[in-house]
Amino acid sequence: MMLGNAIYEVMNLVLGKRIKELRKEKGLTQQQLGDKINVTKVSICCYENGTRTPTLQTLLDLSEYFGVELSYFLGRDAYVIADDSEDYQVPMCREEIEFIMELRKNDYLYAQLVDNPNRLLQLIIKKIK
Repeated sequence: MMLGNAIYEVMNLVLGKRIKELRKEKGLTQQQLGDKINVTKVSICCYENGTRTPTLQTLLDLSEYFGVELSYFLGRDAYVIADDSEDYQVPMCREEIEFIMELRKNDYLYAQLVDNPNRLLQLIIKKIK
């Protein structure tokens, strides 16, 4: 159950980061964006900080306003193909790919991850508790 909560929290952070990036690209304040999609400035702030999750209607409004696919807010913007096999595709967000690229820079951690991903994940969860 704890892993599910962690995934939910990461998704909220990715969602918030993407809302903020798109808002800034358009040169909008939180208040201005809130006015465009009929939510408060406080709501936009909470979405961007990952402390509140927008409703489906709000996500649809954001998607339409910014001209992006709804899946973009959910972190589904790249497909990674393992071992040159189209039979095994995994949707990943840019942030996940960046994390893996950074992890690869640490030979020891990357070797541990490849050797026993579940063990390393359990150690990370234990450390961040």
